[in-house]
Amino acid sequence: MDTLRLDVGPEEGVSPLGRPSKYTEEFRRDAVDLVRSSQRPINQVARELGMSHETLRNWVRAAERKTATASAASGGDGLSVADKDAEIARLRRENAELRQEKEILRKAAAYFAKEMDR
Repeated sequence: MDTLRLDVGPEEGVSPLGRPSKYTEEFRRDAVDLVRSSQRPINQVARELGMSHETLRNWVRAAERKTATASAASGGDGLSVADKDAEIARLRRENAELRQEKEILRKAAAYFAKEMDR
């Protein structure tokens, strides 16, 4: 069963009912930023902006979902793909170096154990 979601339009700047939004995308971003940066409740910010608190609440929720989706897509740690690739390459080099050092120490221990038996 399909449900109508009132907080997300089919495209930017168009309401779910197909009519143009009366708020610009810039106004939406600024309103959400104001809610996030201030310690005031959504109701108070919406009243100051002269809009419905439910509309503003929907915008904030949509922004949170968008942020969560972007965070999950980047692996949740905020690193870009290039940064992750560089980190993987660095860790692989470090791993190879540690394996080589371990092998040298193993051979040295075997050598000195043999010398102690003489």
